[in-house]
Amino acid sequence: MARIHMCHISQRCEQQIVTFWLEPISSPCSPELLTLQYWRLYLLSLVLGIGGSFQYGIQVSVVASPAVHIQNFVNHTWMSRYGAPVDEATNQLIWSFFVAVLCLGAWAGAVHSGSLPVIYGRKKALLFNNVVAIAAALLMLFSRMAGSFEMILLGRFLYGYNAGLGLSVHCMYLGESSPKKLRGFLTLTASIFIGLGKVMGQIIGIKELMGTEEMWPYLLAFSSVPAILQFVALLFFPEAPRYLYIDKGDTEGTIKALRWLWQEDELEQELDDMKKEKESTQGQKAKTVKDVLTSRCVRWQLLTLVIPCAAVQFCGINALYFYAFDIFSETGVPKDQMHYLAIGIGATQLIAATLCSFVIDRAGRKKLMGYGYLLMGVTMSILTVMLSIKHLHTWIPYMNISLIFCVIFIYGLGPSGVSMVLHADLFLQAWRPSAYVISGTINWLSMFLVGLLFGYILDGLGQFCFLIFVAYSIFSAAFMIFFVPETRGKTNLEIMEDFTKLNYKNRETYMEKSRDRNQELVLLQTQ
Repeated sequence: MARIHMCHISQRCEQQIVTFWLEPISSPCSPELLTLQYWRLYLLSLVLGIGGSFQYGIQVSVVASPAVHIQNFVNHTWMSRYGAPVDEATNQLIWSFFVAVLCLGAWAGAVHSGSLPVIYGRKKALLFNNVVAIAAALLMLFSRMAGSFEMILLGRFLYGYNAGLGLSVHCMYLGESSPKKLRGFLTLTASIFIGLGKVMGQIIGIKELMGTEEMWPYLLAFSSVPAILQFVALLFFPEAPRYLYIDKGDTEGTIKALRWLWQEDELEQELDDMKKEKESTQGQKAKTVKDVLTSRCVRWQLLTLVIPCAAVQFCGINALYFYAFDIFSETGVPKDQMHYLAIGIGATQLIAATLCSFVIDRAGRKKLMGYGYLLMGVTMSILTVMLSIKHLHTWIPYMNISLIFCVIFIYGLGPSGVSMVLHADLFLQAWRPSAYVISGTINWLSMFLVGLLFGYILDGLGQFCFLIFVAYSIFSAAFMIFFVPETRGKTNLEIMEDFTKLNYKNRETYMEKSRDRNQELVLLQTQ
């Protein structure tokens, strides 16, 4: 009896706190001001992006420009140490490791994205992540002065760690801070900042700016600028509201955070949704990677995460970037002008990702990703044919350039953008961090494998290598279109119910699980 009495007192106290904080503080926003109501949330998306997925984009692209200067530095350092120039095989091995170590560091960061944000919170995890980026920048900046190319390798690994952890926590933080109606639009800004980072890395790397023999250490240290900006700016923002409510049980802090970010008085529905989600996982600890991999209740969510989302590297986008320069050469583009066309490719993906952010909450995740993969497969099939007959007519290489830009535009509009959003849609709070670990692991290791093996595949198959990516794109398209339910405009619990029907296809089993879950909720509410 005493326990029941204390529970009633606790519930009344929580209700009084909610009532106090939900008292009107201003008049409702007029339709004219509706777009300005969430300006702090938009600012948060900018702050998270500039030190989150932007870092991933810039690290992928910035390494191309100073390649010759770094290899010369390695050779000079080797000569000063051993009195002889480094042999070509060793120099190539060092350079290959320099490129690939980013993926290994990003994998380590993705693995820690399942523990650091849970233990310390999303905000503190990002603050720590910025310190890692600043340390990496210092290693890059002083590597030439110290005469150590090992400092560049270590700095590159730390940059990878920063990108892997930052990308996951960026999407996690933003998805848990956004209202349902803006969740797709705001979470997709991660893809926009990846594109922006790629373009920025390509622009600052041109020889007229920082792509010179004297400036390359400063070019590699440039990522410290967004890291410092995010570190300072994040100090003025609250923790993710859903983390505060569901993980920490801080109702007062949750309402403060929501009011500050949304500037909205009507928070009962959002708090009710979070309360239901918390009750559905009452007594459950944060799930481990093993739980996500083995639990039947998230089997189809895991398949949706792994097949079309996490393995976007297998759709051939990086192969296209690699092959584009050969096609540019066939059309007579001078070698020293290639870099400017690469900026055009990056800008195309950025424009497509930006357009996706405006249509994703109208068209839906399923259509954009499913039909996006289908169109990519069809376009790459045409490209394969045209590459096979490229010498028959002088106009064919120009058509091939157009097809490359088409594939990149479709990728940015569909698979690239939507893959950033589905993580927040598919999993409840207890499962989400480990889901990001799995997604990040598959993404970065697949990127590492594609980068490592694509040269051999290209030597063996030539332009027919694209048929491998065509097969994957069409398979992913069929999976999304025919098996995955739409998540647009639904709460996390509504999405979970849709996937429960897939996870428990036997209706009797499904109804039995539903009754057991309802009985557990009733029991918890009466205790």
